[in-house]
Amino acid sequence: MTIRLPSADGGLRTYEPRTEPQLVSPGTPFTSRTVFSAAHVVADPYADVSPDSAAAVDWDATLAFRRHLWSHGLGVAEAMDTAQRGMGLDWAGAAELIRRSAAEARSVGGRIACGVGTDQITGGTLAEIRAAYEEQLAVVEESGAQAILMASRALAATARGPEDYLETYGHLLRQSAEPVILHWLGPMFDPALEGYWGSAGLDAATETFLEVIAAHPDKVDGIKVSLLDAGRETDLRRRLPRGVRCYTGDDFHYPELIAGDDQGFSHALLGIFDPLGPLAAEAVRVLDTGDTGGFRALLDPTVELSRHLFQAPTRFYKTGVVFLAWLAGHQAHFTMVGGLQSARSLPHLARAYELADSLGLFPDPKLAEERMKNLLALYGVNQ
Repeated sequence: MTIRLPSADGGLRTYEPRTEPQLVSPGTPFTSRTVFSAAHVVADPYADVSPDSAAAVDWDATLAFRRHLWSHGLGVAEAMDTAQRGMGLDWAGAAELIRRSAAEARSVGGRIACGVGTDQITGGTLAEIRAAYEEQLAVVEESGAQAILMASRALAATARGPEDYLETYGHLLRQSAEPVILHWLGPMFDPALEGYWGSAGLDAATETFLEVIAAHPDKVDGIKVSLLDAGRETDLRRRLPRGVRCYTGDDFHYPELIAGDDQGFSHALLGIFDPLGPLAAEAVRVLDTGDTGGFRALLDPTVELSRHLFQAPTRFYKTGVVFLAWLAGHQAHFTMVGGLQSARSLPHLARAYELADSLGLFPDPKLAEERMKNLLALYGVNQ
């Protein structure tokens, strides 16, 4: 059996789908790395909403996907970029997501960390930005989850220089109840964050970032770096105070960064571990045994898929993540909050299907093939 897939050149090519998945069963907890998957949200396909309406979320399907990740030993990074934070999911929806997911985590014993930002405002003074951060921090801490201090569009627009970042983050870290994860999200993920930490130059921005951490090392569990620059991340993690972890957010170079070198390694907080969850978990368990080669043999072949999903414009990678969740049977439809299912082309989605299928990511390859054919037919591609 074959399927005809559209190519970027406008033609059709023939692909022979797999007939058997690469089965991975839940296993023991990880011992060598702390690993979070940034998880997507499942939209309610029957809601009568427009792209600029408040998000209509299918809570049952959204929480079921989190249970899937927890069952494989992965932590869940909630209400982050992958959950369409600021791209379809507003603060009211994110707050509800945080409360529901944190309660679900407690019921199943899953690890969870949640995003704290300022997306309830679009701008303002530094005092107003701090207040917005504080409101969200309170929601996360009251839920019992760990806080991830995310980069703020409002702060990027308002800050006059590094001193405003030092003041804002210092204020938040002093009052946080438990150590937090600091998130440096690069402009490839969100153009509004250009010049974060008070400088368009990454070297100067890195120094400010490190100054924030050095002033409050007891309040920083770790940093999540999403710059898609393996060398910069490696240099940065070598300069962290003892006890402060580096969680890679590099969806281009994650196997080598997690494997590490003789001077250290990165933990992980990755959007690509949403579709790769079971396979990524199996790879980390192999790494736990000290078998770095076996870890790389499992994870290296997934990089082509990840680079495809995260290709520019990188911020639209969520479309591919949700698309693969639909093909894998984790949800009954390919609808996204904000109508973001339209953000990638048919050839892009076809290639994502091909790469994911070749890796054996679909628990039911026949179901994935049927759903892919249904989508193709909707676009006028007959088999």
